[in-house]
Parts: sequence; C-alpha cells; structure tokens
Amino acid sequence: MTADDSFDRLDDDDYPAYTMGRAAEMLGTTQGFLRAIGEARLITPLRSAGGHRRYSRYQLRLAARARELVDQGTAIESACRIIILEDQLEEAQRLNAAYRRAAETATPPPEA
Repeated sequence: MTADDSFDRLDDDDYPAYTMGRAAEMLGTTQGFLRAIGEARLITPLRSAGGHRRYSRYQLRLAARARELVDQGTAIESACRIIILEDQLEEAQRLNAAYRRAAETATPPPEA
C-alpha cells in the first residue's frame, strides 16, 4: 500500500475507520446503543482482524440519525426501520432522476 492509497481512504465514506469506543464518543452515546442498532440491522460494522467492530462515516451518519429519533422518544427498532426506509426512498429517488435524465437525452425512435 502506498501513501496515496492511505490518503484515498480518508475520503471513503465506507472505509471502517472508527472503533466502537471512538464511534460512541463521537456520537455522544454508549457502545450498547451501537450494539442495539446493529442488532436491529440498521448497520453491520465490519470486524478487524482481532474481531473488534469498526464503523465507517456512512454508518456513523445513520447511527447519529437513529440517536436523534431515539432522543425524540422513538423506540430503537422503529427508529432503525424509519432510517432504512428513508435510505431506500433516497436511493429510489436518485435512480428515478438518473432514468429521467437518460430518457431525456435519448433520441426518440424513428416513426414508421
């Protein structure tokens, strides 16, 4: 691995750079909360060679959203389901926009 490869990871939202302790500290929550949202299948942290959970920036954003909902009184399981549905909706909207752009740039078929 070169130094350039290491720097590329700094911009990678999916690179599991944060330990459970650091992730909990950054979010202002407990490690138990991170385990709970993992059990609710909101996030699945990668494991280091030693078996320790590692979180990406993307996963931390999802966890922060879950914490926000839980702090507002939503049950953890419900918060996780809401976030999963929000994420699916955002992806569907992104795909629809891409399909619309492709359809607008496509030339219409010749009329018979």
